[in-house]
Amino acid sequence: MPKILWLVSVTLPEAAVAVGLPAGQVGGGWLSGMLAALPAELPLTVVSVDARTKTARSGKTDGVRYLVVPDVSGFGAILARLQPDLVHIWGTEYTAALAMQQEAARQNLQVLVGIQGVMCDCAEHLCDDVPPQYRHSNWIQRGIDRVVPGGLLDKMQANFDALAQSEARLLAGARHVTGRTGFDRRAVARLAPDARYYPCNETLRPVFWQSAGSWRAREYGQGPVLLLSQGNYPLKNLHTLLKAMPAVLREWPGAVLRIAGWSPLDKGKLLRPVIDAMFPYQTWCKKLIARGKLEGHVQYTGPLQAAQMRQAYLDADLFLLTSYSENSPNSLGEAMLLGMPCVAAAVGGVPDVTAGGAAAVLYGPAGDADALAEAICRTLALSDHGTALGRKAADLARQAHDPAANAARMLEIYRQVLAAEQGAADA
Repeated sequence: MPKILWLVSVTLPEAAVAVGLPAGQVGGGWLSGMLAALPAELPLTVVSVDARTKTARSGKTDGVRYLVVPDVSGFGAILARLQPDLVHIWGTEYTAALAMQQEAARQNLQVLVGIQGVMCDCAEHLCDDVPPQYRHSNWIQRGIDRVVPGGLLDKMQANFDALAQSEARLLAGARHVTGRTGFDRRAVARLAPDARYYPCNETLRPVFWQSAGSWRAREYGQGPVLLLSQGNYPLKNLHTLLKAMPAVLREWPGAVLRIAGWSPLDKGKLLRPVIDAMFPYQTWCKKLIARGKLEGHVQYTGPLQAAQMRQAYLDADLFLLTSYSENSPNSLGEAMLLGMPCVAAAVGGVPDVTAGGAAAVLYGPAGDADALAEAICRTLALSDHGTALGRKAADLARQAHDPAANAARMLEIYRQVLAAEQGAADA
C-alpha cells in the first residue's frame, strides 16, 4: 500500500493520547470516523499543528503514527524524512494547509486536497443579518482584545476573509481535490479549474454509526425539545432561531431550545458590561432572549463529548440546522444517521445531503424567521412526531456515511491520484 501522510486541522483525540497531550473537549468528528475505518495495514502518518506543545511530539497507536508540532516550520523536515507517496491535506480553511501544500510542491510530492467547508462562502455570510452596532468595534474594545481576546465580530470577519484568501491560493495550486456535494464541486470548479475532482462521503464518528436508527419519537409532555448543535458565532445563525422562537411558543408553549456548547460568559455584575462589549454576538443573543421572553426556554448544555452529544440528540424531539453556509455538516449527518426528524436551512450542500429535502424539512432563506418557525411547527405537528421523516433520513445517512464503503472509496482515490501522476510523468 502507498505511504500516506495526512495533515489535519485539529489534534485528534487519538493523536493527543498517543503523544501525551490532553484530549480536549471536542472529538475528532468524521476524521476519526475515516481513521477507524481504514485498514490497519495502510502506512499512515497523521500530522497536526498544536500551540499547546513547544516541541514536536510523536507517538503510535493502532498502527498509525502521529506527529504533533508547534508550528509549520518543521513540515519540510517531516516530508523529507518520511517521503510519503501522497500528502492528503484535510481542509482548505486553515493556514497550515497552504504551508504543507507549498512544502510538498518543493519536494515534488503528490498532494490531494480534501475540501470541508467552503471558506469563501463562510466569509461572505459570516455576519448576515447582524446589526451594524454589533459588527464593528471601537478602539477601547480593540485595546482590551489585545490583552484578553474576546469575540469581536470585525476581528472574526478579518480572520475569515484571510482564511478565504488562503483557501483560494491553495485551491489555485491544487491538481486533485476530493469533496462531497454539488456545492463544493462548483466551488472547486471556480477556484481550481484545472483540478480533478473525486467524490467521497464522510464517515461519521463510530459512536453514531453504532447507534444508527436508534432515535424514537415520544409524547412531547410539557413541550418538545429542539436541539441546535452550535450557536457561538453568527454564521450558525442562532439569532434567527431566537427570533423564530416566540412564534413556536405560541403553538407549543412548553418548547425548549437546547444549544450544545457554552452559555454566554458571565462573571458578575461588575464585569458584565466589559464582557458584553467584548462578546457582541452573545450580547445580542441575550437581548433577543429577553425581548422574546424566552427565559426558561433556552438552555445551554456545555461542551459535549461524542457519547454525550449522541445522548443529546436522542433526548431531543427535533434537530435544527439554521446556518447561513454549510457544505455537508457533521451535526446534520449525525442527527440523520440516528433517525431524527430535522429542519434545516436550504443552503450550500444541505439539499444534496438531504436528497433535496426528502429526508428533512428545508426552509429558506436562512435568515427568514417566519419560514423557520413555520417549518418547525409543521414538523412538530406531524402525526407520527417525525418518525417516518427520521427513517428516510437514517436510510439515506446509512448509505452516505457507510464506513467500509467510504474507506474503500478513499483508498481508490489514493490509487487514482498516484496513477494519474505516474501517467503524467511517463507521458
